[in-house]
Amino acid sequence: MNFKNTKIKMLDLDLKGCLYLNHLSHTQSIASFFKVISRLGDGTFWYVMLVLVWLQMGWAFGLQLLYVVITGSLGTGIYKFLKQKTVRPRPYQVHQVIILGERPLDHFSFPSGHTLHAVMATIVFGYIQPILLIIMLPFTLLVALSRMVLGLHYPSDVIVGALIGSTVASVIILTAPIFGVAL
Repeated sequence: MNFKNTKIKMLDLDLKGCLYLNHLSHTQSIASFFKVISRLGDGTFWYVMLVLVWLQMGWAFGLQLLYVVITGSLGTGIYKFLKQKTVRPRPYQVHQVIILGERPLDHFSFPSGHTLHAVMATIVFGYIQPILLIIMLPFTLLVALSRMVLGLHYPSDVIVGALIGSTVASVIILTAPIFGVAL
């Protein structure tokens, strides 16, 4: 099988996954649920987790949290750069059968910034305070699903966003001691 055929099959599989998950949004209660998840994933949920870690760890942990916040902007820079370079249209813009369930925060689809940040925050905060994983892991999965159910992303956007998020989280965790920050 040549590269062109492989690429076509991958794109077809990506679209089928998107269509299948977007079809779930035809049920109003499911669409409403994932809209709430998506909006919380805009930042509210992560800020609450940040405050919870700070409250549990105390004032002495302020430097570590500042490091996490500053380094987290690395993830934002990466996904914004990729979106501007790849300029992949969102699924609802290309396929008329896909229902847009929520307004997008920006114009392009690849990669999913919501998923990138959800995975990154879950890994870093889970490393700092493992008990939070009970809440954060399910929420992260729901954020990733919400992006496809709402017609905003293809599965490949979400997968790559998760891979970038986990890579950035690993860099955060591994470089913290170099900068004198104990996570």
